[in-house]
Amino acid sequence: MLVFCLGLAASVVVCFTAKMFFAGWGRAATAGDIRVDGVPNGHPTLAFACELPTDRLQALFANPSLIDELRQLHASLSLSLIDLGSGRAAVVRQLNDAGVPVTAWLALSREQGYYLNADNSAAAAARFEAFQDWTSKNGLRWAGVGLDIEPGLQEFTSARQGHWLSVVTTLVRRYLDAGRVSRARSAYLALIRRIQGAGYPVDTYQFPFIADERKAGSTLLERLFGIVDVRGDREVLMTYSSFNPAVDSALVWEYGRDSQLVAVGSTAGDAAGGGFRPLKWDEFARDVIVAGHLSPVVGVYSLEGCSDHQFMPRLAGMDWRQSVTIPANALSTVVRLRMRIQAALWTGSRLPYLAAVVLVLEGWVIRRRAMAEGRRTAG
Repeated sequence: MLVFCLGLAASVVVCFTAKMFFAGWGRAATAGDIRVDGVPNGHPTLAFACELPTDRLQALFANPSLIDELRQLHASLSLSLIDLGSGRAAVVRQLNDAGVPVTAWLALSREQGYYLNADNSAAAAARFEAFQDWTSKNGLRWAGVGLDIEPGLQEFTSARQGHWLSVVTTLVRRYLDAGRVSRARSAYLALIRRIQGAGYPVDTYQFPFIADERKAGSTLLERLFGIVDVRGDREVLMTYSSFNPAVDSALVWEYGRDSQLVAVGSTAGDAAGGGFRPLKWDEFARDVIVAGHLSPVVGVYSLEGCSDHQFMPRLAGMDWRQSVTIPANALSTVVRLRMRIQAALWTGSRLPYLAAVVLVLEGWVIRRRAMAEGRRTAG
């Protein structure tokens, strides 16, 4: 067993290193800074996201100037439906009356994981049916439906609380569940068709690493973390540089070129509780200009953060033609990160094949030794 484990570990290292080498060979080195010459054809359409609880949501929109600012920017809102009560419906009607397009961001209870993923597809389908009833009873209008596909809140909670044995056990079980990916994709494709059949375009919100998984030809992220590689009418990659401000707008630039639409943030810190600080205005402005260069619609997480930090008036008066320079060192950091991620995904998804090769080689060595020993004994 020790020999097998050592052989498998050596195979993983060799494959990872080889994949990194060929990925680097196929990707030209960053020669220098990149200059992004503003947003062509004026400013992009901004789509703000908001997931405040209803009492705070009502307080936010009690200020009539916020709706005026949204209208001035010709912006839309993606509103998390963390409850389907009368208070939330009243805010949606207020936005409907003002002509602000609103996307219904489907969300589950915290006990169900809040975000949509492979473990709660049935609950997501039931939530859409409840949303339909709520919409009809309250006479609400929607520009579309958004599906935020992320690991459940329990995943983040277990990791933060240090329950690593439980986390590792769960990951191993999921890794070995070969049908997990196909079941989840089928369930969410059916849900997307159901939503589209009801007359709503569908946006899917994804972590940017889904682009690396596709490039690596892997399903490892889907199996381990329950994200689901499905698309509706539009896919939005959440390129939040607030998780690592040192990479500047390079994260937006690198992943934005692999996306249909781009979302930037966060202007309100980290909702998952990881302690990440919100973007400062200069950081946010750079990200949104770079995103606007790549995407006709730029998602902004979040509306409440922009309102709290007085970003809305500054957006209205921003010069979208200004250029942004992305430093070469930040670009190199993100390029190397993507190479490592893709190499890890490619290698990790092929562990069973590597294990089989190691077992065959180990069996061949044992057989050769046994044959040699037999010849010596016979002699």
